[in-house]
Amino acid sequence: MLQRVLLALAIVGLFVLPDPWGVIAVVTAAAVEVGEVFFWIRFLRRYPVTTGAEGLVGQRGEVIVRCAPVGRVRLRGESWNARSEEPLELGEEVRVEAVDGLTLVVARAGNATHRAELGATLDPRHPRRRERNRARRAT
Repeated sequence: MLQRVLLALAIVGLFVLPDPWGVIAVVTAAAVEVGEVFFWIRFLRRYPVTTGAEGLVGQRGEVIVRCAPVGRVRLRGESWNARSEEPLELGEEVRVEAVDGLTLVVARAGNATHRAELGATLDPRHPRRRERNRARRAT
């Protein structure tokens, strides 16, 4: 935003400032604008893709409708159609293997490897986790 204002002021300065200074102001503002573009391109390439299909692969979710072989899973607070080669029961934790259109291809996930990645939903004080723990103790 600041660079756009700077470029606009430089263009106005082209007509207001004396002859060499107006051109210098426009060239300087254009260089700052180009430098900003290169800065953001380089800066944002440091971070991995976290959106779209590429961002879903490897994420962990929970089965909300039995998958045998088609069902539904909750991932990042969203409900997705899911397909699995093995039957998955309600409440099981799964890992996304691939994305096929709007259907996630999932597989059973080992509990020990991903507890820290799920964060708040694995906190024993979390309401959903408490309900699940009560149900497991009752059986």
